[in-house]
Amino acid sequence: MNDILQIKNLTMDFGGLRALDKVSICVRPKETVALIGPNGAGKTTFFNCVTGIYKPTEGDLFLLTESGLKHRINGLKPNKITELGMARTFQNIRLFGNMTTLENVMIGQHCRTKAGVLGAILRNQKTISEEKKIIQNAYQFLEQVDLSDRADMLARHLPYGEQRRLEIVRALATRPRIILLDEPAAGMNPQETHALVELIQKIKQLYNISVLIIEHDMKLVMQLSDYIFVLDYGRLIACGTPETIKDDPKVIQAYLGETIDD
Repeated sequence: MNDILQIKNLTMDFGGLRALDKVSICVRPKETVALIGPNGAGKTTFFNCVTGIYKPTEGDLFLLTESGLKHRINGLKPNKITELGMARTFQNIRLFGNMTTLENVMIGQHCRTKAGVLGAILRNQKTISEEKKIIQNAYQFLEQVDLSDRADMLARHLPYGEQRRLEIVRALATRPRIILLDEPAAGMNPQETHALVELIQKIKQLYNISVLIIEHDMKLVMQLSDYIFVLDYGRLIACGTPETIKDDPKVIQAYLGETIDD
């Protein structure tokens, strides 16, 4: 089976500091993979390299597109990587706070629209029809994550947990084959975290997508993941199923004795 995402020997240097050292991982179709590790292990740097924010020092990054072609994405701009089928969320929520919930999801569809500048100026029938379709799709996305009643609310007025969900659904609006979630449960209470788990499970079923997640909540990781990779000081120290990882001595040592429970 072809991997949706294949990372080989990813290395990232910042001056004399090596943040990632020959990290290799893969994500298969419809699989949920977690990337875990202590603070400063290099997890967000990894995401930034994969999504085009940083250009890796070394390594090869491949993304399998819907057409079945494998694209090398090293050095591509974030918008080009999004067009190829990868979306992400951020540890710190990055919504358009002064836009409505609906408008945020509409923006997520921008990379899939066909009307150019000329169409926007002339306002021809094709452009108008496409705009109507975008609005209709945005409402459907919101309905699927129980946010349709918030469609006209400014994003900054949403409760924290709903802002997190909105950021995820905006990423889904790009029609990705794989979505990268950076600390999606950060700052959530137990009830919000439970709702997040249900949401991730739901979107996987609805859209048949792969998920790569960074998360410190080990209960969430163990509940959702098919496979786990563990980073420590920029190096991959372990990989395997949740059952294997929770008893791995190197992982336990990296977390300084923190318990990894089911």
